[in-house]
Amino acid sequence: MLLTFITWDVSSDIFNIPIINHPIRWYGLFWLLGIVLCYKILWSRLKNEGRPAEFLDQLSIYIVAGTIIGARLGHILFYDPSYYLSNPLKIFAIWEGGLASHGGGIGILVAIFLFARKQKLPFLWVADRIALVVPIAGACIRLGNLMNSEMIGTPTDLPWAFVFTSIDQIPRHPAQLYEAMFCVLLFLLMNHLWTKAILKNNIGNCFAMLLILLFSFRFLDEFLKINQEDFENSLFINMGQLLSIPFILLGSALLVINSKKKNRLPIAK
Repeated sequence: MLLTFITWDVSSDIFNIPIINHPIRWYGLFWLLGIVLCYKILWSRLKNEGRPAEFLDQLSIYIVAGTIIGARLGHILFYDPSYYLSNPLKIFAIWEGGLASHGGGIGILVAIFLFARKQKLPFLWVADRIALVVPIAGACIRLGNLMNSEMIGTPTDLPWAFVFTSIDQIPRHPAQLYEAMFCVLLFLLMNHLWTKAILKNNIGNCFAMLLILLFSFRFLDEFLKINQEDFENSLFINMGQLLSIPFILLGSALLVINSKKKNRLPIAK
């Protein structure tokens, strides 16, 4: 007999550290995996362009810091500001959860701006190269969400529905898995197209493509998720969709601007 749904009863903890009795969680492991994969993939690109290892090391520090700080502040400001205003010390309790991908996206943009200014490089030149690896990081983070049984989907009777037993016994869309799979496909597509002149020889096109495709899918995937906070129930579209729109518009505007002018690559130092 074919299964009508998939029972998901995976623990979010891998094991507890002895003595301090603190858990090591799958979510943190997938974050680390995403960072390592992005570093190795980006290094292969930058090395071929004549950039030294120190260049990537510095860039990695900016991007990781920007991602974590932005994701944390995004969750605080977009989803639960009143709680954190009442409990300011909880702002630093990242181990308790609370990271917003849109805030992480903003943090990455700020990090790229600061790094590009320091290195005297065009913002879009740096953004294009970061865009090549962002989808693989996104896939890892969404797999971490899956292991945590969070960002769960709406009820469905589709045969691949997941029952998240730590939440309830209702078959639901594995919305986290949809996004993870899309991110893997987007990563493969973008790295294939990077060999074509339309992306590689036009600064900003790769970055624009990431913004449009990634956040358009995020907008659509939100229809298959339950709202994360109660206040979203009164909105026409939820917070994740509202925050996706500016990224889509930014990517679209950049493509239009790029279509009207030529952008040249800077010479590697």
